[in-house]
Amino acid sequence: MQQQENNNLFDLQIDQSSINYLNEAARWSRFLSIIGFIYCGLMVLMGIFFGTFMARMMPLMGADSPLPAVGSGAIGFVIILLALLLFFPAYYLYNFSSKMRRALRSNDQIVLTESLKNLKSFFKFYGILVIIVVSFYILIFFAALIGVMVGSRH
Repeated sequence: MQQQENNNLFDLQIDQSSINYLNEAARWSRFLSIIGFIYCGLMVLMGIFFGTFMARMMPLMGADSPLPAVGSGAIGFVIILLALLLFFPAYYLYNFSSKMRRALRSNDQIVLTESLKNLKSFFKFYGILVIIVVSFYILIFFAALIGVMVGSRH
């Protein structure tokens, strides 16, 4: 009996206003995903050309510059890795947009479900990324706090 009530509760219908909202969300997500792809491409180009640019700028910076210790090639590689990391949310968002528009045009439940799966993946990816970034901020805060405490004792 309980199982049947739960199934009826979740037999949702998509009315015309919901279709309009989903269609508008698909259009905006397509725009944002294309901007994301362009941004990733620019980051890759920046990562590739960063090493060359910094190699030419090193003589102007002087011998006491901290950058040679880090290595401009390593910074360029990190920028390319960040671009790769940001590619995936744009890809999920683009898939959501494409499949949502196709599902709404053809009234296809399977494509609608695939579209929502991509939207879930987009939010899950960003959620995990935010957790990681906030964790780094907390770690940096405590490291700075410890550094201040140790520095004030000397």
